[in-house]
Amino acid sequence: MATRSRTSATSGKKTSGKTSSSAKNTSRNPSRRKSSASGSAPADFGKDEDMQAYRDMLLIRRFEEKAGQMYGMGLIGGFCHLYIGQEAVVTGMKGAIEDGDQVVTSYRDHGHMLAVGMDPKGVMAELTGREGGYSKGKGGSMHMFSIEKNFYGGHGIVGAPVPIGTGLAFSNQYNDTDRVCLTFFGDGAANQGQVYESFNMAELWQLPVIYVIENNRYAMGTSVARSSAQTDLSKRGLSFNIPGEEVDGMDVRAVREAGQKAVEWCRAGKGPYILEMMTYRYRGHSMSDPAKYRAKEEVNKMRSEHDPIEQVRKRLIEDHKLSEDELKNIDKEIKKTVNEAAEFAQASPEPDPSELWTDVVELSEGA
Repeated sequence: MATRSRTSATSGKKTSGKTSSSAKNTSRNPSRRKSSASGSAPADFGKDEDMQAYRDMLLIRRFEEKAGQMYGMGLIGGFCHLYIGQEAVVTGMKGAIEDGDQVVTSYRDHGHMLAVGMDPKGVMAELTGREGGYSKGKGGSMHMFSIEKNFYGGHGIVGAPVPIGTGLAFSNQYNDTDRVCLTFFGDGAANQGQVYESFNMAELWQLPVIYVIENNRYAMGTSVARSSAQTDLSKRGLSFNIPGEEVDGMDVRAVREAGQKAVEWCRAGKGPYILEMMTYRYRGHSMSDPAKYRAKEEVNKMRSEHDPIEQVRKRLIEDHKLSEDELKNIDKEIKKTVNEAAEFAQASPEPDPSELWTDVVELSEGA
């Protein structure tokens, strides 16, 4: 019986199941990754595109910095996973989709919420467990949703977004729409069994889902080279005939370009697509993680040489001739938005105890 074969979108060549010694290198540099199957450089952004990317990424960073401060003050309880350093991934992918396309992600989710247009006030209020939050103060950092913005969570279970996103893609196909679902998860979740069950189903039924692996290299704190036999996560779908691509996740242009290609693939009815975003988080896994498993020099090098926001800022100054004062005013405006969100959150009352019984599915006896 003949078998189908599909080439790796990263190299354009058939790949074997063997892992080369270079794949074990823990210092894979996102800036060296090719952004498309042809290996071409990412398309340049015009002034308006760079301005929008700068604003969107800066909002995420300033929001997360404020969330970190509020956590330290005891205003945010439970877990809190910050997205600082990874802003280009969700910003670039949001620029590749249309209104009506869905987004689902894991617990490092505040950036995704802001990227899809959710109100910073509602997000911050949820972080502080207040009535004005998106889940009425009952979901916290990891569990909030917005049907209006087609955002389906925020999920605390490692790997959970993958079957959920696959199910959303199935609903798109079943209802005969041309919608696409972006399903985000991390390098640690890439080793979960439910991921591969979902891959199999998605390719079998040719579902319109893009699996975005945000590879920040350390999962909860273990290097991907110590936890994954195949460290090139873009190849994880090869045995299911799902094409994959490694992308410089620190360059918003490369992310959007790869995202547009993947979206076009899905809308054409060709099935799922995998994008491995080579990115980096500057903070620990969560606020309780001191991140002693990596050298300060490594973090500082990423900040100084590959920061996603600084790359855009440099283009705005050098290519688009914006002044330092203009950029400072943008930062000031965004800080004002974030401070207003923090004030709203602290002024919003805590949910009434009766809220414990709302939005709960009650099963009948024998169900």
